[in-house]
Amino acid sequence: MLIDAHAHLNFNAYKEDVDEVIKECLENEIWIINVGSQYTTSRRAVRISQKYKTGVYASIGLHPLHLETKLVKLKEDPQEVEFETREEEFDYQKYKDLTLPGFDEKGKIKAIGEIGLDYYYKPKSKEKLRIFKEKQRTALDQQIILAKELNLPIIFHCRAAHNDLIEVLKSEMNSKLRGVIHCFTEDWEKAKEYLDLGFYLGFNALIFKLNLDEIIKKIPEERILLETDCPYLSPPGYPKKRNDPLSLNYIVQKIAEIKNVSYQKIAEITTENAKRLFGLKT
Repeated sequence: MLIDAHAHLNFNAYKEDVDEVIKECLENEIWIINVGSQYTTSRRAVRISQKYKTGVYASIGLHPLHLETKLVKLKEDPQEVEFETREEEFDYQKYKDLTLPGFDEKGKIKAIGEIGLDYYYKPKSKEKLRIFKEKQRTALDQQIILAKELNLPIIFHCRAAHNDLIEVLKSEMNSKLRGVIHCFTEDWEKAKEYLDLGFYLGFNALIFKLNLDEIIKKIPEERILLETDCPYLSPPGYPKKRNDPLSLNYIVQKIAEIKNVSYQKIAEITTENAKRLFGLKT
């Protein structure tokens, strides 16, 4: 059994065949957490999860690049046709309502995310940059409050902003936040800071593209989560045109080779890690 801790089967890339993809995953003993990036995809993740007794879960949140700033112009990614509400203001009550029994009848929302900070695309002037960062920090703070109110772990997105995110997490040490740093690609120093704060690190097929071997060797197995970030980031040699959770096998094998342990050991430990963090039950 494997658990994809960060999938996007709730994106329009799977609009026509999401049920078929999930059926194939469950038949191959792969569980899925579909992660929201804005209100529409968060709501869709919850709706998908309600169709299944077990094995399919949801996370809800507003990604920093979907936040309303009007300070940067993003290039549309042709793989993600999710532009019906490309930018939005974070509405605390609207997101909280998704967790209520009237919508999440089966208690399938297992995290808040993906939320965080992203300075990769940023305005050039100092004043606009200050406002840009302030808006992201405000939305992040509000969603952290929501996670604490609901007692849910957090799936953090962070790009070109790790120092600021670590500062936020250190300020929350007494609140005992728990969660995962999605798509970790930084150096050992940053990895150790997150680990010391009690967080898990998520790895996907970027481990084939970037040289993360030494970092993966050092990270305790009990703090690793598996991700695909599908429909993106297909591993080399994956035969399908579009990535999906079935490609987790490639990531498990690669991590097992790097750590010089068996495939089965990585599969078992990462599955238990995901179950423990997200409160999943067989």
